[in-house]
Amino acid sequence: MTYSIVGFDPVEKEWGVAVQSKFIGVGAVVPFAKANVGAVATQSYANTVYGPEALKLMGEGKNVEDVLDEITGKDEKRELRQVGLVDRHGNPATFTGSECYSWAGGVTGPHFAAQGNILVDERTVQAMADTFQHTEGSLSYRLLQALAAGQEAGGDSRGQQSAALLVVKEQGGYGGYNDRYIDLRVDDHPKPIDELIRIYELHQLYFAPSRKERVVAIEGEVENDLIALLTRLGYWTDELSLQEALKAYIHTENFEMREQEDGLIDLDVLDYMKQQ
Repeated sequence: MTYSIVGFDPVEKEWGVAVQSKFIGVGAVVPFAKANVGAVATQSYANTVYGPEALKLMGEGKNVEDVLDEITGKDEKRELRQVGLVDRHGNPATFTGSECYSWAGGVTGPHFAAQGNILVDERTVQAMADTFQHTEGSLSYRLLQALAAGQEAGGDSRGQQSAALLVVKEQGGYGGYNDRYIDLRVDDHPKPIDELIRIYELHQLYFAPSRKERVVAIEGEVENDLIALLTRLGYWTDELSLQEALKAYIHTENFEMREQEDGLIDLDVLDYMKQQ
């Protein structure tokens, strides 16, 4: 009742998992990842021991096929299980037990493993594989696009309920204190992939650095828009300068990553203000 894709970005050194299921809170069950080690998706009567055990074995330098053999070999219910993984170099592997509910299967390619069970048919997994390989952009974006393509191709035959995205990189977490670069979950929603993409875009707005081409001077039409928006949102009063009002807004909305030097603004912040 789940489909997932596990991937690796060799340039940015990122490992990640995207998953959707007709199951509540799938992000608490399926995805596991550790920077400079690999990523794992365990599903279909998921044995959650597979995640930490596979990461431990990959961290010891074992190849992915040996890891699969070891974690499934000592599991008496392995024929009900499904698992996909990539190691620190992006080498992929996938396993589907013979008793997984149809349609069930997986496919691997350069730096990814895609798999699913109780699917409409094999097109879901193939769509994820094709999309991941032919989409440009960050690992997180490619994983989400692959997940959406899987749903478009048929998805879980029982419908949708939850989705999750986990991406790790060394010191990629908030403040650089851990490797949890992106960890987003939609636990119960009629269109969980659409909602996951929405909150991912918010995450990028909050935490991604400003693009140089989007940073402009506060003058002309931009200044007029900013005055109107800060007034409507209740930030600009007679007691504050325009710059002080903008700073108050940015700090209230947690947009410190997008804050510019005086006299400049990130247009992504301005666009967000227009949507409020």
